[in-house]
Amino acid sequence: MANAFQQIFKVGDLRHKLFFTLMMFLVFRIGAHIPVPGINAEAMSSLLSGQLFGFFDVISGGAFKRFSLFAMSITPYINATIIMQLLTVIVPKLEQLHKEGEEGRKVIAKYTRYGTVVLALLQAVGMCAALSKAGAVINPNFFAYMVIAVSLTAGTIILMWIGEMITERGIGNGISLIIFAGIVSRIPSDIKGIGNELAGGLIGAVNIGALIIIALVVIMAVVAMNEGQRRIPIQYAKRMIGRRMYGGQSSFLPLRVNAAGVIPIIFAMSLMMFPATIGAWMDPAGGFNTFLNNYFGSGSVAYNVLYALLIVFFTYFYVAIIFNPVDVADNIKRNGGFIPGIRPGRPTAEHIDKILTRLTMAGGIFLALIAVLPNFVLALTNVQSMQFGGTALLIVVGVALDTMKQVESHLILRSYEGFVK
Repeated sequence: MANAFQQIFKVGDLRHKLFFTLMMFLVFRIGAHIPVPGINAEAMSSLLSGQLFGFFDVISGGAFKRFSLFAMSITPYINATIIMQLLTVIVPKLEQLHKEGEEGRKVIAKYTRYGTVVLALLQAVGMCAALSKAGAVINPNFFAYMVIAVSLTAGTIILMWIGEMITERGIGNGISLIIFAGIVSRIPSDIKGIGNELAGGLIGAVNIGALIIIALVVIMAVVAMNEGQRRIPIQYAKRMIGRRMYGGQSSFLPLRVNAAGVIPIIFAMSLMMFPATIGAWMDPAGGFNTFLNNYFGSGSVAYNVLYALLIVFFTYFYVAIIFNPVDVADNIKRNGGFIPGIRPGRPTAEHIDKILTRLTMAGGIFLALIAVLPNFVLALTNVQSMQFGGTALLIVVGVALDTMKQVESHLILRSYEGFVK
């Protein structure tokens, strides 16, 4: 592996891609420390001291709690992308564009950018109203609201541009790497917080050891689930075309265990945050907020059970959108292939759907366990300053694996040894 890292800097094209990606990371981190004008930083910090917006602060690299230019991070773009994926299945015109290849995907990408601007502006306006009610706006007036909303929207657009530039001229998926950089940037502050707890006598070496063991086990589980797949064997019949014989080879259809990635967690988290968001507009001592705090707090049993059930539901929902067993079975039949022991056509689709249903259940349960993991870690280790939860770890490990595979493919193309022999 050390030799492979050395070869990265010897390949000119790959070296330039890596340096460009690092420079975009630098721009991202600088923007994360540029404050939005007109915001009371102390009031903002106290307002976000709870667990409601913790995950969004983690993926923004602390920019949300500081309320800097990149406070909304890339979440409006992610939401716009998810909405476009759903509309691609529902709207026939978008489905046709998706099937037209590269040109059609460029049009869908353009629609996604427009949707990002709209969603970012709506989210920024909503945040202005909530901050004004909480007293975090220094001089509340229309001009101040407009400056804050435009600044936040511009920050999201800049991040979207940075992500697309990394994808085009850097290495890896730009949007995923921005989230990756935001999460990783919080690790030093988390380590410092744990050190302060250790120095203050709040925790001991046993707690730190338990935290390290849990982290290693979770990392191994995430790697295994991300790389895990069920390979369905496919046999292609021999065909005589002219004087040449085609087909006859064996292949397989890979079905990933965690095909939905982290999308179901984002869906479920957005839905679970909706009641608390509504409660922020109401009287803190009112009946609605009292019910939420007493029976539906982020650490309650009811909250975690519903959260886990929603993740499993959205896992099935998202996999059903991105994978159609009928289309896959038709493509296999069209190319002269078949699954041994299964008739082509509808029986093949039913067989694939049966296997996919079992894999999706395993993937959904795994995602649910990862999402509720921080509550169990806090109970076992008593470490309160650790905000690097299971969802963040899932994103970091997944992005790191995908980026490493892309680097390895560049090395293999140039006949260098990859990371894995």
